[in-house]
Amino acid sequence: MFDDFFIRALVAGIGVALVTGPLGCFVIWRRLSYFGDTLAHSALLGVTLAFTMEFNIALSVFIISSLIAIILIQLQKKTNLPGDALLGLLAHSSLAVGLVVIGFLTFIRFDIMGLLFGDILAVSVDDLLIIWIGGALILITLKFIWKSLFASTVNYELAEAEGLNPDRAKAIFTILMAAIIAISIKMVGLLLITGMLIIPAAMARNISTSPQKMVIYSIIGGLLSVIIGLFTSLEFNTSSGPSIITAALLLFILSLFKIKQSIKLKN
Repeated sequence: MFDDFFIRALVAGIGVALVTGPLGCFVIWRRLSYFGDTLAHSALLGVTLAFTMEFNIALSVFIISSLIAIILIQLQKKTNLPGDALLGLLAHSSLAVGLVVIGFLTFIRFDIMGLLFGDILAVSVDDLLIIWIGGALILITLKFIWKSLFASTVNYELAEAEGLNPDRAKAIFTILMAAIIAISIKMVGLLLITGMLIIPAAMARNISTSPQKMVIYSIIGGLLSVIIGLFTSLEFNTSSGPSIITAALLLFILSLFKIKQSIKLKN
C-alpha cells in the first residue's frame, strides 16, 4: 500500500491534469506559450506577498497573476510594442520585483527549490480542495466561453461579426490561466507549470485529427505524465515535479513516431 502523501499527490496531479489539458490546447492554438511563462514568473511575486502578509499562497498568486494579465491587455491597447516584447517586459520585471522582495524578507525562510520546481508530495488536504474546487470552476467557466474563444482563435473578425464578444472571452481566458497557475504552483513550481500546459497539448496535436480529440488526448497525456512521473519519482527518488514534466516529454517524443508513420502512409 502507498503512503497517504503519495495518494494525495496522485489525486492532486490528476486534478491539475484534467484542467491543464483543455487550457493547454488553447495555449497551443493561440500561440500563448510565452504568456504562460509570464504569468508563472509573476507568481513569485504573489508567493512573496503571501508570506509577507500571511495570506493564502494560491489566492495571492491568482491575484498577482490576474493583475499582470490585465496590465498586459491594457498595454497592448495603449502601446505599439509587439506582444512578445510586452510579455518579456512583464515576465522579467515581475520576477525581478519578486526576488527583490525576497531579499528584504530576511526573517522568512524560503524553500526556493520548492517554489521553482514544486513539491507535489507535500500537498495537503486543503491543497486538494483548492485544486479540485478551483479546477472545477475553471472548467465550467471554460465551457461557458468555449464557443466564442474557439471561434476567435480560428477567425477573430468572423467571431466578432457573429456577436460572440471575443475580447471578453480572451480576458476571461487570461484569468483562467492565472487561476491554473495559482492552483498548480505547489505541484510543479514556477519553472515547470508552463511545461504542464504545453507539452501534453503538443503531444496531442501530433496524434489528433480534430480539436475535440486533441483536448481528450491532451488530458490523457497529462494524466499519464502525472502517474508515470510520480511512480518514477518514487522508484528512483527523483524530484516529483521534474519527473512529471520528463514523462510528458517522453510521451511527446513517442507521438513523433505517429507523425512519421502518417507521412509514410501518405507517400
